[in-house]
This record gives sequence, structure tokens and C-alpha cells, in this order.
Amino acid sequence: MSFKTNTDLYGLSIKEFIEKALEEDVGNGDHTSLATIPEDARSKAIVKVKEKGVIAGLVVADQILNQVDPTTVVKVLVAEGAAVMPGDEVIHIQGKTRSLLKAERLTLNCMQRMSGIATKTSALMKLIEGTSARLLDTRKTTPNFRLFEKWAVAIGGGTNHRFGLYDMILIKDNHVDASGGIENAIKSAQEYLKKTGKNLQIEIETRNLDEVQQVLKQGGIQRIMLDNFSNENLFKAVKLINKRFETEASGGITEDTIRSVAETGVDYISVGALTHSYTSLDINMKIQS
Repeated sequence: MSFKTNTDLYGLSIKEFIEKALEEDVGNGDHTSLATIPEDARSKAIVKVKEKGVIAGLVVADQILNQVDPTTVVKVLVAEGAAVMPGDEVIHIQGKTRSLLKAERLTLNCMQRMSGIATKTSALMKLIEGTSARLLDTRKTTPNFRLFEKWAVAIGGGTNHRFGLYDMILIKDNHVDASGGIENAIKSAQEYLKKTGKNLQIEIETRNLDEVQQVLKQGGIQRIMLDNFSNENLFKAVKLINKRFETEASGGITEDTIRSVAETGVDYISVGALTHSYTSLDINMKIQS
């Protein structure tokens, strides 16, 4: 799994996310449960998968349920990233009925979305098996849900690209054009790192073989993105670069094209659809008593 856990950052982010999500959903009270469920009522609940896929979000579900009510007992029955089938039970829960109902929707929202991403990632990973290419996610994520979406990519077997604007210098086409060209952009990035003392990798996007040649002439970067290249030009670019720098193919890559892209010899393939065009996995939670 490539997801980089950092207790200080991610632990705090998860806790704060849950707090804000509950504020949004519960407001000044779950009045339906308050009106219909006795305060001392306790129940068991089962979280069950309704379609084939890859399960993700179990750790998040456990934290949500216990953050809503620390007395809730959560038993996770399968591992993150496990293949699941319709009818599979993945979590058993015991606790105060009001607490289970309060946590239900947030728990399922996270699990369904994360499992959908993990399922899509796993499917694309299978399509590039036997090649040297690694599957990357992007920043095309849901605002304030990126942590969980990238986590799900890692659970599905993919590799996380940069988490945000702060952990890599990625010079895109707009940066190149606004700074006056590839040479200026790379030089400026190098000077910035030297001046600030930051230890960040530099990646630069190229749109054609001529731009690849310009990057090779300038050097001083770690990875070259080959954006919207035909497979023929990907082959040519990989040969030109000749492992001097890492290579990343990007731009409209689908399940129908990813195998042929991987076979061009690129090191990485970035697919924004992992986090912006997935289908949530159907999962439910039912109170048993």
C-alpha cells in the first residue's frame, strides 16, 4: 500500500472531518431517532455489501462509529482491500441504537465512495499486470474528501501522486506558458528550491516531442509528464528519455487504452477518473434488534 500515513496530519484530519460531517448531518439533533427510539435502547447492526467489489473505508467506519459514541463495539470482519461479493458481512456493531442511527449515513457515505474508488483502481491495476507501469491518482478529487479518496486508491493497489500543491513542484502547461517557456520554468523552480531550502521533486508536463527535447536539454528535474501523447509518440518519448528521468503518461486514459499505454514502457500512468468518475459500491447497514 502506498498511502503515506502521518499521525499528526492525517489523524487530526480524520477527526476534524468527522466532526464537521456530523455537524452538517445532525445539526441540533437527530430528531427522528430522538422521537422514536428510547434513550436506553441498544441494538446490533450489520454492515453488508450488496455488489461485487473491493472493500475500503473500514478503518474510517470504525473511527466514525466510535467518535459518535465511544461505547460502541465494532467488529471488522474483513481486511481493507479484500475482494467482496454480494451478501458479504464486513462489520458487526453493537451499541446504543440512537448512536448507530446517528453514525449510519456518514459511515456508509465514506465506505461506499472509498470502496468504489478501490474497486476501480483494482480493476485498472489488473489491466496493467505484467508491465512495469505504476498507476497514479491525481488532484482531481472531491474538496475536503481527498484524504479518503487517495487512501482508497492505495487500498485498491494504486500509487498516490502528490497529495497537494505543497509536496511536489509540478510544472504544468499553464506554468510553462506563463513563465515564458520550459527553460525559464525549470530554472525558476530550481532557484526557488535553492532559495527556500525545500527538498521537493520537480516534474514537468510536456505536450509534444519537441518539448521533451527541450526538457532533456535543460535537465534538473526528476520526472517528465507526457500529456495526451499518442502511443506512437509515447514510445518515441520513452526512447528519447532513455531512463534519464522518470516518465508519466497522462490525459484521457481509460480501461480500453491503459494496457497499450503501459506497454510503451512509461514508468507511471496517471488517471484522474480514479477519483472523479468512479461508481460507489452498494453497501448497507441494518439494525438487527
